[in-house]
Amino acid sequence: MSDVLVIIPTYNEIENIMMMLRTVIKLPDGFDILVIDDGSPDGTADAVRTAMKEYPGRIHLECRSGKLGLGTAYIHGFKWALARDYQYVIEMDADFSHNPDDLTRLYHECKDREADVCVGSRYITGVNVVNWPMGRVLMSYFASAYVRFVTRMPLHDSTAGYVCYRRRVLEAIDLDKIEFKGYAFQIEMKFKAWKKKFKVVEIPIIFVNRQLGTSKMNSSIFGEAVFGVISLRLKALFGKL
Repeated sequence: MSDVLVIIPTYNEIENIMMMLRTVIKLPDGFDILVIDDGSPDGTADAVRTAMKEYPGRIHLECRSGKLGLGTAYIHGFKWALARDYQYVIEMDADFSHNPDDLTRLYHECKDREADVCVGSRYITGVNVVNWPMGRVLMSYFASAYVRFVTRMPLHDSTAGYVCYRRRVLEAIDLDKIEFKGYAFQIEMKFKAWKKKFKVVEIPIIFVNRQLGTSKMNSSIFGEAVFGVISLRLKALFGKL
């Protein structure tokens, strides 16, 4: 078994999932993959099952009934990884907005350079986002700046979803007390790791808007991320995090 697991949540990713799985499996570091599918009606889970037969023991599937939220999918995946012997766990999207080649960089930043959390950052070297509408770029960029201002957390891309965690970080965070289900989940995980004095680093990536399928982002998810940070900051100040 590999020491590193890549978690990929899916909902209606039939256009992308097989190519993504085959691309990740062929990378030299021997990544295992866990797909968490929220009842996709388009056959995503069946495609994963086909891939599981091609690569036995390397690809795994957990199916849930309905769209239960990105954060709960990752929590499910984290617990699945902790129940096994994985030492590194990586979050990534199914739609190739995250370049699979960057998995190696995230993994080795933790394994070889002693980072506890490595964030694939869109904003640490400017704005590295391709094919997003300008309004969405500005909204995302200034949201991260806002989070940095409110929480004092020294990250340029706190909402990033391309992240590698060491096992000890996931063990130290009470996963049952993670509050947020949308993109605020990403902020909450990084914030709690940082408050626990783990080494959180960023490496630059280029984020490319999906070419196939439909984005799951909406204003309510983004709003949770913007307003949820105030709650995190207040709880930290009063020792209730």
